[in-house]
Amino acid sequence: MGKIRILIGKNRYKTMGIVLLLLSALIIGGCGGSTAKSDKPVLVLADVSWDSIQVHNRIAGFIIEHGYGYPQPKYQFGDSLPTLQGLGQGSIDVYMEVWADNYKDTWEKLLADGSIKNLGTNYPDAPQGWYVPTYMIKGDTKRGIEPVAPDLKSVNDLPKYWELFKDREVPDKGRFHNSPPGWSVTDINAVKIKTYGLDKKFNVFSTGSDAALAASMVSAYDKGEPWLGYYWEPTWIMGKLDMTMLEEPPYDQETYEDESNRGCAFPAAKVYIAVNSEMEQKAPDVVGFLQKYSTTLEQNNNVLAYMNDKKATAEDAALYFLKTYSDEWKSWLPEDVAAKVDKALKEVE
Repeated sequence: MGKIRILIGKNRYKTMGIVLLLLSALIIGGCGGSTAKSDKPVLVLADVSWDSIQVHNRIAGFIIEHGYGYPQPKYQFGDSLPTLQGLGQGSIDVYMEVWADNYKDTWEKLLADGSIKNLGTNYPDAPQGWYVPTYMIKGDTKRGIEPVAPDLKSVNDLPKYWELFKDREVPDKGRFHNSPPGWSVTDINAVKIKTYGLDKKFNVFSTGSDAALAASMVSAYDKGEPWLGYYWEPTWIMGKLDMTMLEEPPYDQETYEDESNRGCAFPAAKVYIAVNSEMEQKAPDVVGFLQKYSTTLEQNNNVLAYMNDKKATAEDAALYFLKTYSDEWKSWLPEDVAAKVDKALKEVE
């Protein structure tokens, strides 16, 4: 009996040792699994107020998380300029849409002192200008709309067609729908009207807000009526409506910056992707991916139109982009990373 007890004791210690070894392996393996992801930092993306940057953040975020194995990014909300300053200070890692002309001095200072890095454009130069519905020029056979201004191509043609845009409140003039009060472009448009001699034929109408400006365009378009006003791209409206930008004299910096003139085309806005410079050491693979990140105005307009039509969130719109434009985003990534993103996309379908 004593020998049996001794043997049992030895076997018990041996068994306990095996169990401890297995537990240790599981703990180490578990730590190793989480370390593989946790030893990569949580990246912070600038989540400012407009829809397109929030969608781009989540496109990039999905790829960063599921393709490159980083933790889910943090989307830090804030105003444009303070957030750009945060990029320079390192509290923000990635800024997917830097509209550099809007804060030129700060942008150039941060580039010059080396605190941020410009990775290139997110999409081609974003246009802004004066638009009319294309059916006014070309008609729309599906809607039974005849072209009422077939020769309308430039701002110089507007006096010929002013009556089409008749302002109900000022019936002896046409109506130009201006951007909201407080926007710098609102004053620029008013100067342009005078420079082009259009103040004799057109009343500059204040729409009051960007929502009211958009609503005036959509309302006229739905009714097949004429409309003239300022707008920009990319936006959901340009994804849904067929609008034509009127030609102006080519952009000239001296003319445009002359506050008594402004008589030329708007400069196309530069829209860049930027990172804090420490990202090159912190997440070099993400920097390499973002250097290849590039979209088109058409894609952006389409995604924003989808977002508006479906009342979709930025996350939903990002998934819509990834599922709709797979050839596009796969061209940004190594094959193994693209395969991981593809697998993750199928799991959320």
